[in-house]
Amino acid sequence: KKVDITDLKAVEDSIDDKTRAIYCETVTNPGLIVADVTALSEIAHKHGIPLIVDATFTTSAIQKSFDFGADIVVYSLTKWMSGHGRVIAGAVIEKGGFDWGNGNFPLYDKPDSSYGNMRWGHDLGDLGNVAYSLRLRTVPLRNLGANMSPDTAFEVMSGLETLSLRMERHCSNAKKAAEFLSAHDSVEWVRFPGLEGDPSYELSEKYLNGTGGTMVVFGIKGGKDSGQKFIDNLKMFRHVANVGDTRSLAIHPASTTHSQLDDEALVAAGSPPELVRLSIGIENIEDIIEDLSQALESTK
Repeated sequence: KKVDITDLKAVEDSIDDKTRAIYCETVTNPGLIVADVTALSEIAHKHGIPLIVDATFTTSAIQKSFDFGADIVVYSLTKWMSGHGRVIAGAVIEKGGFDWGNGNFPLYDKPDSSYGNMRWGHDLGDLGNVAYSLRLRTVPLRNLGANMSPDTAFEVMSGLETLSLRMERHCSNAKKAAEFLSAHDSVEWVRFPGLEGDPSYELSEKYLNGTGGTMVVFGIKGGKDSGQKFIDNLKMFRHVANVGDTRSLAIHPASTTHSQLDDEALVAAGSPPELVRLSIGIENIEDIIEDLSQALESTK
């Protein structure tokens, strides 16, 4: 079920006997809505299910999701964690401590004939608190072969060495870019959790360590045509669908990834015609703002 993650009552009301987990993003894409991880964790645990958090947009440098109650954290390592857009990889990390034998998970209650009739939620002894990770490594990984190549692992490990340094620059640049856009007369609205007045500002202070994150989304005056013209006139920003690169990236969904949708469907999908998404890189902030400025001027 898809539920508005900001409506905690709706989240809890949607849970039934078939619900196996609550899944959320730390920061949604492209709306940049910050999840109340602690509140969602309390709801999940009340019903005996785990909270799974996709922390790609924050990384562990901005949010330690386990500290706020998450049971499992997943990352796209393609993005900020590796940092340079050169690999396709992901990570699943379990905190340990969730009771997988509480009766809500048939796969963990029934004997697994492919693994010596192991009951993953009951027969692991002291390792029972990481039953999810152990089963993930030994059963789906064995069956599907989703092993990371050595070269990919090397790229990821190399990127992790500079993660905290890069994220400081990403976040600092993003806030300054958001402030610039907020004051520009060609911009209708700006979403950046670190701006006072943003709907997620208070949650950003708690869950994003006061940084606001690395992404900026804004609405350009003139709608779809202006959005496309803005993208076409960027010089330094790369026009790609990826995020989380050291280089600044931009996309106008209405004319690219979501171009098959009409205006009504675009709004329903959370990408109205005027929306432009920016993944702010670690270049000199003056260069970033100069490129944004000249591209905005071209739309007038």
